[in-house]
Amino acid sequence: MIETKQKILDTAERLFGEQGYGATSLRHIIAEAGVNLAAIHYHFGSKEDLLDQLVMRKAGPVNDERLALLDRAEAEAGSGPLPVEKVLEAFLGPPLARAGKNPEIVKLMGRLYGEGLMPVIVEKHFQPVVTRFFAAMARALPHLTPEQLALRAQFMVGAMAHAMFAAPALKAISGTIAPLDPTILVRELVAFLSAGLRAPAVRPNKNEEN
Repeated sequence: MIETKQKILDTAERLFGEQGYGATSLRHIIAEAGVNLAAIHYHFGSKEDLLDQLVMRKAGPVNDERLALLDRAEAEAGSGPLPVEKVLEAFLGPPLARAGKNPEIVKLMGRLYGEGLMPVIVEKHFQPVVTRFFAAMARALPHLTPEQLALRAQFMVGAMAHAMFAAPALKAISGTIAPLDPTILVRELVAFLSAGLRAPAVRPNKNEEN
């Protein structure tokens, strides 16, 4: 039974990533996995439930590691300042470390984003992580209002997503494919983002308001 469930999950991950969630039917998954319809309904109940379990199979361990790293950073900071670099390392490190080992999940998340499903996915599976990290970033960056921080957090997530597909972009820009060691990639991204996050808050010019 466990083997059948894993086979269905692996097949769905590949097909959703290649064709998209909307374009992949349960019958297609059944045919590719070599199982029957009853197996799908027994283990998952619906296509939506299948997607939920598929996302959490990979996102669950990443989220747990993120929160453990953030707990450690906050414990080390105590009542003192919380370095934004530590917050970024906790948020970026786990997914980037796994991206190279599992390109299928990266392709899947890209498809879900393109189909407009990410807001629902984030609300279902990432909200506790979003809440914790937003609070940590607010503590690390007290010069930003919640609105400014939310906007810069969007830039941060966009940079992380792009970094997962960095090799083709690097080739187009430099003509070579640089080695994308996850540790180096995280360090470069943390250095880049921490500078942007620490930049002075942008406020309307008073003369322009009058």
